[in-house]
Amino acid sequence: MTVVAAEAPATEAELSALLTAAAQDGRRLEIVGGGTRRGFGAPVNADATLSTARLDAVPLYEPQALTLVAGAGARLEEVAAMLAAEGQRLPFEPIDHRALLGNHGAPTLGGMVAVNASGPRRIQAGACRDATLGLRFVDGRGAAIKNGGRVMKNVTGYDLVKLHCGAFGTLGVLTEVALRLQPIPETDATLVLRGLDDATAVAALSAALGSPYDVTGAAHAGGETLARIEGFAPSVAYRAERLRETLAAFGPVEIARDDADRWRAVRDVTRFAGRPGAVWRLSLKPSDGPKAAAAIREQAQVEDAVYDWGGGLVWLLTPDAGDAGEAVVRAAVARLGGHATLVRASEATRRRVAVFHPEPAALAALSRGLRAKFDPAGVLNPGRMAA
Repeated sequence: MTVVAAEAPATEAELSALLTAAAQDGRRLEIVGGGTRRGFGAPVNADATLSTARLDAVPLYEPQALTLVAGAGARLEEVAAMLAAEGQRLPFEPIDHRALLGNHGAPTLGGMVAVNASGPRRIQAGACRDATLGLRFVDGRGAAIKNGGRVMKNVTGYDLVKLHCGAFGTLGVLTEVALRLQPIPETDATLVLRGLDDATAVAALSAALGSPYDVTGAAHAGGETLARIEGFAPSVAYRAERLRETLAAFGPVEIARDDADRWRAVRDVTRFAGRPGAVWRLSLKPSDGPKAAAAIREQAQVEDAVYDWGGGLVWLLTPDAGDAGEAVVRAAVARLGGHATLVRASEATRRRVAVFHPEPAALAALSRGLRAKFDPAGVLNPGRMAA
């Protein structure tokens, strides 16, 4: 598939006309922003590609109000640089999937919102959906719709914002998003323990997160157990020392300063980058993360594991063969009340295996109903959220 000019609209009106025609003609479209998350989700059964890259304007940035309104095609790196110039950032530390998926291009705000991309700071600042104040989108019929606002207190009507965060472009093509921002802290400190097994590491992270020291990152990978503190320098210094005392019960604690590279590696799961295999993303109660990984290891091959969100997010690397461990993975997380998503695998595997965790019958019916309402002709990313 290639992007042609007619399928790279520059305005919402052009997009609306394009989608109206596609619905009438029965033409199915793969929605692409920067192309950095292609391969995440089931294969799309589309006739052509629609790019949002030209919808990249930034009509409103109010640093004093900590609010940004930008087009869905706005490049995340350019937006981050603009915010940093004002001492601000996106609070949820969005994951960049390029290294993990082996993709190129530039992540966009629309793609970020569509997959609800959230990183280590989610445990303290919330997810992408929590910082998305409002959005504009065009549905599969070509209707332009606005929902939400530019302030947190806007609660008018149905919360379509939450529906679109994580809908993978199946309910509409985002054209504009409004986001809440936060100041960049003066400094940070990372407390590092080494050599802990998974269960002990998660116990240490639970102690850190249960402390009064406002931990903004809690991860375990490659033999390192990490807890991050951010804020004003005197406060960070005090809290880091107190937290060191708390974590000393688990072993020697090192304090590293301004360790952005280490947390970028956690955020983007670069430990798995370039390594063969399928990648699973497990969401569970933090204390259940090591239990799930251990149960899966008893019945299937697991090459490596990375824990984030204090153990509540587990990344597993498994062989990309057969069902890539699906039966074992889903059974393990189901027993613990969690869910699992296949983030990376070959196209053949993603056609055989359910990428997203199976929904209960009632919820699945609701999901189908929503897609039928917003995209009755099946124009938008057909098949992406299917098995």
